[in-house]
Amino acid sequence: MRSCEIAVVGLGIMGSAALYALRRRNVDVLGFDPLRVGEPRGSSHGSCRIFRRFNFENPAYTALSAEALRGWRALEAHSGAKLLLDCPLLESGPPGSRLVQASRGAALSAGAADGAMTAAEANAAFPAFHLPETWEVVVQDNGAVLLAEAAVRAFRQGAGARIIQDAARLVPSAAGVRIVASGEDVMAKTVIVAAGPWIGELIPGLGAHLSVTRQAVGWFTPARPEIAALGRFPMFILDAPEGIVYGFPDFEGRGVKAARHDHGPRAGSDDWETPPTDNELQPVRSTLDRFIPGAAGPIAGRDCCLYTNTRPADLLPDRGEEFILDRLPQDRRIIVASPCSGHGAKFASAIGEMLADLALDEAFETDAAFRLDRFSSFGRAPAGAART
Repeated sequence: MRSCEIAVVGLGIMGSAALYALRRRNVDVLGFDPLRVGEPRGSSHGSCRIFRRFNFENPAYTALSAEALRGWRALEAHSGAKLLLDCPLLESGPPGSRLVQASRGAALSAGAADGAMTAAEANAAFPAFHLPETWEVVVQDNGAVLLAEAAVRAFRQGAGARIIQDAARLVPSAAGVRIVASGEDVMAKTVIVAAGPWIGELIPGLGAHLSVTRQAVGWFTPARPEIAALGRFPMFILDAPEGIVYGFPDFEGRGVKAARHDHGPRAGSDDWETPPTDNELQPVRSTLDRFIPGAAGPIAGRDCCLYTNTRPADLLPDRGEEFILDRLPQDRRIIVASPCSGHGAKFASAIGEMLADLALDEAFETDAAFRLDRFSSFGRAPAGAART
């Protein structure tokens, strides 16, 4: 039976980042994934994600974002690929918007300018927008369009025979963790599981703490293309009446990409095949019509993404929907890497390094908010505990 020191099961953006980090440390690592880069499944396909330095979800992400930015620049230098397209990020909402206040507070806490401006100033700077005069606005000038699919390719560059294109399941034993695939079985000392919406099927008991939702994404032909292009149009996150709606400038010639960030309907791990309906995209269309008329136009393309969300934790209820980046307490050879709840991709370069540290350094621990023992069903086992 073939063997390796570490296996990575699931090679979306998180798993590929871990594979890359381990290969850079000259570790004997193999990756498993049945999908080729670019296939429209799971959570990591598609051309772009928003990179933002200051995040409304959690002020602790500021340091993680700084690490990720260094990682993206290093990956660009190593791979020769362009992965970040500089683009401001506009965040706006009605007076008292938690989203806007939290983003502004994160910037101020880091000693950065908060980017606050009036709605009138924002509308003048970005003429595609028509924000209500009472709305609060912050603009982050250090945002970027993260080219997600290009990033996955860069992480996998040169991996060659280190990637086994097959689905896999885990069979722990005293000798190691056996990776069972249809082509060949592999015995690994440690396994990183980064399987996105399929992760609950691989880690016993984890599925009860997860919720997979279907997220409708649309590309809209801009009504005024000349003011919706990269350089004249920012990425945006709006705290709108229809929900949180985010989007990108038309940097590909496909139109303005926009979607709701609020969780969509519950879905299975394979509920990605049917394109979004007009009804599913109506909240996004209404938001563009009302607040970004320069981007509003016919739907030019449709896609579906799956968010794998963490349910609120009974022991840390205020940290619901946080990432899971931790060793499985019942078997510390298995590392759980996900779910990332629809906003983790921007951190992948930093999270890949964290996963490598978890796999190689028994003393390394992630933040308590990322650990599995925030769920009482995953009581924490001491380091060095017996393995099954």
